[in-house]
Amino acid sequence: MGLPAGLTRTPRLARLARTTRPPRLAPLTRLTRVTRAAAPRAAVAAAVLLGTMTLVGCPRDSSSRPVQDDSRSPRVSRPAGPSSAPPSVISHAPVPAGIPRTVPGLRSVTAAPGPGWRPAAGARVVTPPDGPLADEARQLAVDLKLTAAGTPARPGDIELALRPGQSGGDEAYELTADDHRILITSAGEAGVFYGTRTLAQAVRSGGGLPEGVVRDAPGRGQRGLNLDIARKHFSAEWIEARIRELAELKLNQLGLHFSDDQGFRIESESHPEIVSPQHLTKAEVRRIVALADSLHITVVPEIDSPGHLGAVIKAHPGLQLKDAAGTSARGAVDIANPEAARIVDDLLREYAPLFPGAWFHLGADEYRALMAKDPETSYPRLAQLARQRYGARGRVQDLATAWLNDRAAVLRPLGKKPKAWNDGFFRGGVVTADKDIEVEYWTGKELGARDPQEYLNEGRRVVNLNDEYLYYVLGEPNQFRYPTGERIYRQWSPAVLRGSTAAAQDLTGPDRVTGGRLAVWCDFPDAQTPQQVADGIRLPLAAVAQRLWDPRPPTMPWKEFSALAGRVAP
Repeated sequence: MGLPAGLTRTPRLARLARTTRPPRLAPLTRLTRVTRAAAPRAAVAAAVLLGTMTLVGCPRDSSSRPVQDDSRSPRVSRPAGPSSAPPSVISHAPVPAGIPRTVPGLRSVTAAPGPGWRPAAGARVVTPPDGPLADEARQLAVDLKLTAAGTPARPGDIELALRPGQSGGDEAYELTADDHRILITSAGEAGVFYGTRTLAQAVRSGGGLPEGVVRDAPGRGQRGLNLDIARKHFSAEWIEARIRELAELKLNQLGLHFSDDQGFRIESESHPEIVSPQHLTKAEVRRIVALADSLHITVVPEIDSPGHLGAVIKAHPGLQLKDAAGTSARGAVDIANPEAARIVDDLLREYAPLFPGAWFHLGADEYRALMAKDPETSYPRLAQLARQRYGARGRVQDLATAWLNDRAAVLRPLGKKPKAWNDGFFRGGVVTADKDIEVEYWTGKELGARDPQEYLNEGRRVVNLNDEYLYYVLGEPNQFRYPTGERIYRQWSPAVLRGSTAAAQDLTGPDRVTGGRLAVWCDFPDAQTPQQVADGIRLPLAAVAQRLWDPRPPTMPWKEFSALAGRVAP
């Protein structure tokens, strides 16, 4: 999936600066790409593509530079004179008509009479070799055992081209099979990449692509996996394998929860004393982020606070929150202590440049002071400070909300959009959480849990991580059960934010519920090996990919879908 082992990307800016280049793309021993300046935008509008389907676009702004139109013609480019291509370039065995079988499934296919396309000896993947799609061309060539080359295209070739202004946004694409040729176009690099994934899967499932036009785009803008690497150490290689898996499923986001009570798992220069012995180096993180970026995936880091900071408290015991009886609140820092804010802000500033994507997750869930039945009685010192700051109506929840807002204020000048878990947002307080903090809805089971419709009524954007369907918790504590792909496929949708009931349809469109992620939590880290985790989430990820890509209920029987997911995987 994605980049094969041993391949890395040539830095894009360096490639564009070259004035000469060999006529063919030589195999590389290392692939790197300049990190994109922006991450996927939320889906905000519907576009009708050639009257065959409604596409709700959630484009990913793949570069800060103007989009280059590198297409050669309105259709597949053809040389002006007779083709010099050898006869073996064209496969004469026609591809049977029908809908190409892929995961996620395609949203619109318009069939046409003709032979379709099959890979054949001598066929090439064609795009300007110094253009913005050279990496995508080389990757597809590796997948299909073809050669990447420059234009013009000839019979039997695959051409990749950007079309600025093409309908559907940067993640939508058109894929045309026309008389032994393939053309993949999009307004953005991500869309072209997704078109190459469709073609590669169509070859694996059916040997080629039938004659006609595929028009496809995601239903939601944020689609991916959340991974707890704080409680359980995963190697960089294991994470990279999951990134390749996400890319093959057209998923575009990887959340990394790397700080918790059990461990702090990324090298730190500002506070090395908090880092666990088993951790990722910054060099490994840069490699992970570069691979993700090359596959159009945004990595979203999470430093959870003011709870889940046990690893920090272990190195700084003076930050420990205690209740009226002097009992330590597990994982919770004393938010009345300015030193707690200083250390967390140090870490936010240190890690923001390491993760160049648009978002940074601030956690804010399960702060022990607010899980008490009467926070003001249990934590009188916090209650007194709340009244001093916010008047007679001030409560502990106001201190926690102000903490969240203060951390968000640190992130914004660093170019980050803040996220937080839903149980870090409270009703009826003197202090209100800033409106631009995205709500990541995971639970309706915590004390005082709010219905998801409350956040939507407030005009907030929500991301779906419903623990009823999307939580893969190692050891299955607290009545959790490992999620199954079949249950997600049959019962879940982005609108099912809490339990098994969908929220109001008029509030859960792609501009409001912007997507979702499957979440792996390692509460009992030794309950499964990394390989068991990878095997366990394979079909749930495929089901999540399907439900986030296509808003329509799936029609393919689960048994057939699950078999297809195995067949199209590299």
